[in-house]
Amino acid sequence: MNRRYIHSEPNSRLAIWARRMAGFAFAAAFLAMIVVRSGMLEVKPALATLGGALAIAVVALLLALAAFAVIWMEGLAGMRAALAAMAISLLLLAYPAYLGVRAYRLPWIYDITTDPIDPPRYEALARARPRDANPVIYTGLYTAEQQRNAYPDIGPIGTSATPANAYRAALTVMNKHKDSFLAPYWRVIEAREPVPGRREGRIEAVAYSSLMGFRDDVVVRVRADPEGARIDARSSSRYGTFDFGTNASRVRRLMNDIEDAIRNQRNERPPAPPVAKKGLNKKDQGKRAAERERR
Repeated sequence: MNRRYIHSEPNSRLAIWARRMAGFAFAAAFLAMIVVRSGMLEVKPALATLGGALAIAVVALLLALAAFAVIWMEGLAGMRAALAAMAISLLLLAYPAYLGVRAYRLPWIYDITTDPIDPPRYEALARARPRDANPVIYTGLYTAEQQRNAYPDIGPIGTSATPANAYRAALTVMNKHKDSFLAPYWRVIEAREPVPGRREGRIEAVAYSSLMGFRDDVVVRVRADPEGARIDARSSSRYGTFDFGTNASRVRRLMNDIEDAIRNQRNERPPAPPVAKKGLNKKDQGKRAAERERR
């Protein structure tokens, strides 16, 4: 009986190693994301792990490209491994690349407020922040100038509503707010209702980023105004000196939602009481009395 030998082409080692490194990068990035979202460890080690995973993904992508060239020239096997490595690497690098393109024209700041002269202060959040986080004190007029040039539309809300109504509208919005469908709802840490002539209203909350679940701090301040109330907000990142425009987008969306909530309060008016029927005047009463006498 004759035996047939099937000739198999040798696999490209570059393709195999590219796939292994891409798989390791994916596992490391996924682990870093789980650690950050769960809060099991400090953020900085998780960020270092994520950065290392992205660096390995870049190496895996380069190896996959080199494997394509070797497979084409030498006729080796391993095209599937190279394609898998490229797909995994591009998946990991797509979102950071998008952030990099987005950040090209953005200022290098991480703290956004509607009142740079007297920004709302963190009180409860200042006690809750880790020691290695960014300072809670506003960074000053240089940051305010950069913010004004990059985000000129961000400003306070002036409303004719009472401070109490403005506070209730802001609290309702912050209890139901989230940055995206991937992020959990904000967690309100402290809420203090305004007292006329004694204290301003204050709401402090923790916001979570969409993908990694990074914790950012948000505070809303409600003050009495001669025409009603003034609402200011502030949002800042706990870690890093660049926020990719996240805090500006958060403040802008928050202020729009609070303004809509106040507008809805005005539209919710109680129904008008029924109008009582007016009694007959003396002339009509006299006519009816005369008709009764005729009958």
